[in-house]
Amino acid sequence: CSDSGTFLGLGTVTGSVAIHIAFSLQRLYYVKEAHGIVVTDVAFVPESRGGRELLAGNEAALLSVAVDSRCKLHLLPSRRSLPVWLLLLLCAGLIVATILLLQLAFPGFR
Repeated sequence: CSDSGTFLGLGTVTGSVAIHIAFSLQRLYYVKEAHGIVVTDVAFVPESRGGRELLAGNEAALLSVAVDSRCKLHLLPSRRSLPVWLLLLLCAGLIVATILLLQLAFPGFR
């Protein structure tokens, strides 16, 4: 689990690596057979000052180690989201547009 508890990292017997959202288990990142054999350990890069430099704008970084003596870094790109103010503005615009369309459709109704 990541330091914040947001992400869950998984390594499989087949060498695959995945990152899931911890509370919903939605898969955000998956690499099939990232390693040639069993993944023995996964660890998230700490969200400390030094870890932020390694993240370089990514949302999370996961290190995976396998029996094949390789260590790989998996970066989860930042997800895009709408700002709350833009979402509220779009909702208000939709309400105004609905009212205007209803007035056009039923001009005599008050």
